[in-house]
Amino acid sequence: MTGLLELAAQNLISPAILCFVLGLAAALARSDLSVPEAAAKALALYLLFAIGFKGGVALVEAGVGVQLGAALLAGAALSFALPFVAFAMLRAMSSLSPVDAAAVAGHYGSISIVTFVAATASLSAMGVAFEGWMVAVAAAMEVPAIVSALWLALRGGAAGGERMDARLWREVMLNGSIVLLVGAFAIGWITGPAGRAEISSFIDAPFRGVLCLFLLDMGLVAGRGLRAARGQLTGGTVAFGVVMPPVGAAFGLAAGAALGLSTGGAALLAVLCASASYIAVPAAMRVALPQANTGLALALALAVTFPFNLVVGIPLYAAAAQALTGG
Repeated sequence: MTGLLELAAQNLISPAILCFVLGLAAALARSDLSVPEAAAKALALYLLFAIGFKGGVALVEAGVGVQLGAALLAGAALSFALPFVAFAMLRAMSSLSPVDAAAVAGHYGSISIVTFVAATASLSAMGVAFEGWMVAVAAAMEVPAIVSALWLALRGGAAGGERMDARLWREVMLNGSIVLLVGAFAIGWITGPAGRAEISSFIDAPFRGVLCLFLLDMGLVAGRGLRAARGQLTGGTVAFGVVMPPVGAAFGLAAGAALGLSTGGAALLAVLCASASYIAVPAAMRVALPQANTGLALALALAVTFPFNLVVGIPLYAAAAQALTGG
């Protein structure tokens, strides 16, 4: 317990988390503080490129092996399975319709790449090593949850929804965040350590500062989302947004231990399973389930689960991974 409290305190007083808190407080106080949309998009592009590129280089250094293949399969399987867990919990904890519960569940099977980036920064600050190729696992976990959510919605009698046709697959697979993450990973893999040395001053030194500014903007977005969705967030749905992350993390930790991942790798897999998408899945749900309440799903993912994971979840999952792996 003492170790967990120390990790939580260390995470809470990190510049990145305090920047998020500043943005959240400013939005709730109705300050006119804002980050221009173009600047926020540029910050996001930088973070996705940097984390993807470094992951590709790490794959070159570690080499392609059985463990990576097993981790990719496990990540995809977890992404497909977690929406069923989330759906059952939502039906028990809230009065959401089957279609709305399926849409929300899809968000909680997929991943938040920003939470993943924040977790890698936190683990690095703690001195906890992790497999750099975990970013490839993150990319593999974006899509399977969407398939599960659509199956759950169609089983629940969704009218007007679309099956996974060619147009929807294109919408999902060509989502900008996925394209940049996978593309940067490929570039890092192709160029290797020499390529990283060439642009090290761009992707290494500025990373944490850019993350601070990006999380400031995310705090502003989360605060505005809380204000806008105040009437939609019932006690049951808010409770789900806090309870589901540790449940998902438990699945991730178990899989990480079974795969023989390092302490940091198991913690990152837990973070991926605990996070909730607010980029790829909302875009797909708008096309596939236009009748679903995607605003509620976004509010839960961004205004409840995202801050919970940043402030409490990441140190909790790291401590659990240390206890599980003995790291």
